[in-house]
Amino acid sequence: MTFNEQDCLNFRRKVERYQEVLQNTEQYREIWQKRLRNEIVDYLQRAADAAKLGCAVEERSDIQNLEAVSLSLGSSHSGLGEPVGDGLHRDLIKQNGSLVYQQLFNGKILVLVNYPYIEKYGQPQPPKTLAIYRPEEIKEPYLIRHLETFITEITLWEDYDDDRPDENQRIGFKLNFEQEEKQAIG
Repeated sequence: MTFNEQDCLNFRRKVERYQEVLQNTEQYREIWQKRLRNEIVDYLQRAADAAKLGCAVEERSDIQNLEAVSLSLGSSHSGLGEPVGDGLHRDLIKQNGSLVYQQLFNGKILVLVNYPYIEKYGQPQPPKTLAIYRPEEIKEPYLIRHLETFITEITLWEDYDDDRPDENQRIGFKLNFEQEEKQAIG
């Protein structure tokens, strides 16, 4: 079996790409530590203050290089209670949701929305991933868009009802039938 010149060149390029990715990880982590984490905290706090949004902007650093910044709406009484006997009820706690900027293992930043949920009332909805960025890609216009998306998603969760058509059902026969009905009525 031979290892020709072209094979060697292709393999060398792949090794160089691998080494570049490893260097990027180190650079991304350094950017997060030196400035990006603090910039995100400052921006989220200023935006929340300007909008009079009751929240807490927190840094989580349980594991080095997997830190996160979270804008949390905290927790509250859900208004629901479960009986615990003798006419007593225990309040069920509601987690009100959060917007998270989580540093990934490779130094990139994952942005996600954690939806509200009420303990013992179904399963929490999985987080919604908004994007994954290299640190230099995160700019103020993205941060405000993330905040707007977050508030929109939380508002939709809070205002849930079954009057809105399910997005997955807006194709096929039902959609066409609804359109034909509207035309016949109009």
